[in-house]
Parts: sequence; structure tokens; C-alpha cells
Amino acid sequence: MKPSILIIEDEKTVRISLKDALTSEGYSVHGVETGAEGIAALHNCSFTVIITDVRLPDVGGMTILQEASSSCQDTPVIVMTAYGSIEDAVTAMRRGAYDYITKPFNLDELLLLVQRAVELREIKDENSRLRKEIHKRFQFPDVIGESPAMQEIFRLIDKVSPTDTSILLQGESGTGKELIASTIHYQSLRKDRPIIRVNCASLPESLIESELFGYEKGAFTGATARKPGRFELADTGTIFLDEIGDLPLAVQTKLLRVLQEQTFERLGGTKTIKVDVRVITATNKELNKEVKNGNFRQDLFYRLNVVPITLPPLRQRREDIPLLIKALTTKFNDQLGTRVTFSDEAIQDLVKYDFPGNVRELQNIIERMLILAEDGTIKRNDLPKHIRKLKSETTPLATLAEVAAEAENSHIRKILQVTGGNKSKAAEILGVSRKTLWEKISSRNIDL
Repeated sequence: MKPSILIIEDEKTVRISLKDALTSEGYSVHGVETGAEGIAALHNCSFTVIITDVRLPDVGGMTILQEASSSCQDTPVIVMTAYGSIEDAVTAMRRGAYDYITKPFNLDELLLLVQRAVELREIKDENSRLRKEIHKRFQFPDVIGESPAMQEIFRLIDKVSPTDTSILLQGESGTGKELIASTIHYQSLRKDRPIIRVNCASLPESLIESELFGYEKGAFTGATARKPGRFELADTGTIFLDEIGDLPLAVQTKLLRVLQEQTFERLGGTKTIKVDVRVITATNKELNKEVKNGNFRQDLFYRLNVVPITLPPLRQRREDIPLLIKALTTKFNDQLGTRVTFSDEAIQDLVKYDFPGNVRELQNIIERMLILAEDGTIKRNDLPKHIRKLKSETTPLATLAEVAAEAENSHIRKILQVTGGNKSKAAEILGVSRKTLWEKISSRNIDL
């Protein structure tokens, strides 16, 4: 569905101009003339963003802001005010407005402001959806595992979830660190507040600081409007920083301050912003080694490592594999509308396989098998060739693309070993961007 915009503006020419401009940008726009009409339109909370004038002939913009804050609290409100009435805008911001713009305004600036507000609303909606999904599908103790290692992790989750303690999740790629982070959040006292996820390895180094802490208008070329950072969006909730070992040293310093003081400044700004955020981090690196090599601040490591939780690779808890197969088969059967099962022999072969990509690899295999299943039972011969215990010692046939991909994966592993897992250095040696390297590692389940 198109993002929908409500415009409350008594000046007809301004209202029509805004409506035409926003409609041409692909928005669904509803314009009203009076504050009373605006409040009536708010009752079903169907709008993505609200734009209202502060001064209206009947009901003022402050009243509209109050109504929106109480009945549609996730809807950003942008207020318009005359140049000589900046105090109205300041008051509106204190009462919860997303931002303000003064008349006469630059149309491009307003369109960018609306775009930012829409992005904020989409993040809030996504968090709401994920909260419902996590509660339904992944809420503890539904994280699967009967092995002693997983039982110990469940015990830790029970103890740390109600606290605000910083958690460091460690383990190989695909072991379920993000799922555990979500489980901790949704068992905490912050469960009804947002959880904001950031993958530090997927962001270009030049953008990490602005993404985490936001920026002010004019902070750099292209910063045409103020943008809140992920820490602001996570206020009163949780921020999950995945691949924390890839965070540049310069940003580590600022993160340390947030952990110590819960304050920071936006890029290009001087105003100190205070937040109340719980920090959960994750890495597949050994951060103590990164500290020794000078790649990670020791003081930050101690702040993050208050309660470390190490997730075992799947090959070290093979007794959980049949349980995972059953649960994942049920999940994908429901999604695909199928009724496929795994034979005992197929399960035995899966249990013997080492799963370098861990639970993520198992999940991908099961989904693929259910889609490609010829009948209702997946047998040993239906499994991928690299899992089957073939009696023949002949080299399996492969396409040139498969051979090239495997050679590339092998080379990436070697370079990562040479750089000690430093993706920035590895990307430079390989001649690709850091983001491209991270995508290859993630999509191909390349174990580090």
C-alpha cells in the first residue's frame, strides 16, 4: 500500500500545492481545511504521516498534535508554522512533533522531511510486526534445544532478560545470535518498546556513525534534513549490534560513551541527547584476540562483555538436530501448504553432517527440500550430494559456475584467515567493497 499523508491546512493554495506535490511522489494524500476535520480523520489512524498548520481557524495544531499523540502515537506529525512564530514550533517539538518547517518553505525540503518521517513510521511498524511474530513463534522457551549446552543458555536467558545488563553473544555465523537477542528483549521489561537491529558489517564505514547516532542538517554533503540515529529510535527499548567486531575504532569511542553515560551528539550537532537503551551485541570473532591485535578497544570490550553468552555450533549439539528438523519441517509445511516428512535414514545423515553454516544452513536445506520434494517423504537420496554418504569415490560432476563459486568461497576464507577475520582489510585485498564481501559471506554461509 502507498504511504498515506494527511494535510490539515486552511490556506487552499498551500493545501492543493502540497497535495499535488506529494501525490506526484507516489503518496496517497488526503487534505482537509479545518482542525475539526483533521481530528475526525485521525480516528481510524490510517495515515502514515500527518502534516498540520499550527494556526488554524477553529482547532489549533497543538490540539491536533495532542489527539495524534494519544490515539495514533506511532504516526509522525510535521507542523508548519509562520516564520515569525518559531516558539510555536519549539512547543510542538516538546509535545512530541516529529519536526517542523517554517512558511514559506522549500518544497524539496518538505518532501525530504516527509520521506524521513515515512521511513521512521515504517521502522516502527516493522518493529510492531516483529514483536507480534516473535511472541507467536520464537518466544522462550520455544528456542529449540535439549542438549546440555542449550539448557545452560536457557538458564542464562532466564537470569539476564529482566535486567538491563549488556549482553555479548558469541558464536559462529548461523548459530542463532539474532534469535537469542530477540528472545532476551521480548522476555525483558522493555518487551513493548522497540528493538532496533544494526549489522555493523553491512554498513560502509563512512555511514556507520551517522546511522547509529544520526546527523543534523548540513552535517555533510547531502544531509539536507535532520535524521535520527538508531540509538534515538531504540530509546526506552533495545539496540542489537550484530558483527560488533567490525565496528571502526573511531565509532567504538563514541559507543563507549553511550554505554557509560547514555548520551551522545548527532553528527554535525552540539546538542547532547540522552537515551535509555539496552545494548545487546554479537560477533563471530574472538574479541579478546581483537583487543590484543589493536582492532578493538579493551575498555569497550569490558563494557560489552558483562554477561557473555557463547552459542555452540550445531556440530557440537547434534542431539538437537532431529528436534530442529521436526520444528522447521512443521514451519515450512505450514508456509508452503505441503505435508512432507523426513525419513529416519535422511535424518541420520543430517545428524552426521557438520553444518558449517549451522542452524541457518539447516533451515535453508529443509526449505529447499520441501519445495523440491517429489512425494510426501524425503529420503536419503533426496538430500544434497554434499550431505549424502556416497559409496562411490568418483568426483561428483559440477557446473563451471559451481566450481567457480567454490573456488571464490575458498579464496575468501583464506584471505579472512590472513587478515584475522578483519573484513575491511579482506575487502581491500579482494578488490571489493566491504558491503559486497559481507553479502557474499552471509548468502553463501562462509564459515570464518
